[in-house]
Amino acid sequence: MKYVSYQQGGAERVGVLEGEGVVPLTGVSSVSEGAKALAAAARDEAGAFAYADAQLLPASPHPHRVFCVGLNYHAHIAETKRDLPTYPVLFPKFETSLIGAHDDILAPPESEQVDYEAELAVIIGRGGRRIAEADALSHVLGYTVANDITMRDYQYKTHQWMQGKAWDDSTPLGPVIVTPDEVDLAAAGIRTIVNGETVQDSTLDRLIFSIENLIATVSEFTTLSPGDVILTGTPGGVGFRRDPQLFLHDGDTVTVEVDGVGRIDSRVVAEAPRA
Repeated sequence: MKYVSYQQGGAERVGVLEGEGVVPLTGVSSVSEGAKALAAAARDEAGAFAYADAQLLPASPHPHRVFCVGLNYHAHIAETKRDLPTYPVLFPKFETSLIGAHDDILAPPESEQVDYEAELAVIIGRGGRRIAEADALSHVLGYTVANDITMRDYQYKTHQWMQGKAWDDSTPLGPVIVTPDEVDLAAAGIRTIVNGETVQDSTLDRLIFSIENLIATVSEFTTLSPGDVILTGTPGGVGFRRDPQLFLHDGDTVTVEVDGVGRIDSRVVAEAPRA
């Protein structure tokens, strides 16, 4: 199944993508209501509409928490010249960081180093605390695509990364949530394309910390809730580590895709300075 979060008539809705159409679900309005509520929701067949007409929201519009994982691919660790981590590098984003898959990425006037990061995102469907790795996948609603846009000049102002990672309106998440039964992540590729050039290209079997391990690690110190998002890390090839460096600017196009999960096509737009 593929869940779609969208806005219609000023209201937030969730539906199911079937072919080229979206079938609305009734009695639920958000994936944050959880896998059980989504599975029990009635289908509004009469209200079905073309997917091309959907005003997409972030795949999980209102997560209680957005967890991001750094340094989780061998090639990315190699290009950063860091040691192999023994515990996941974790940092937060906020709900206000997230945008829909069709929305523009805003390049803030304060940063001169706007970078891309292709990531697989995990959406929690059943909450829990101290979840065992063996049980972790039963808490997953599904998977989606993210571009962990990073302002590198702000990221490296301190040893903590949050100020470079949590900018408003910067992180596309979507376009849909694909349930685990519909995708074979072991065989899936992940890549980024900037202005037609492939700049990141890897496979999900190169993750250092597995999805199960990440869920167990995070839920050890905080309760996971339905709708929460875990970004699982980016492969090698980020712009900051290339020679010459490659950053995103007004008018650029950037695509992030994960085989079997989805594809985000974004335009980069300069954000107007605010008083």
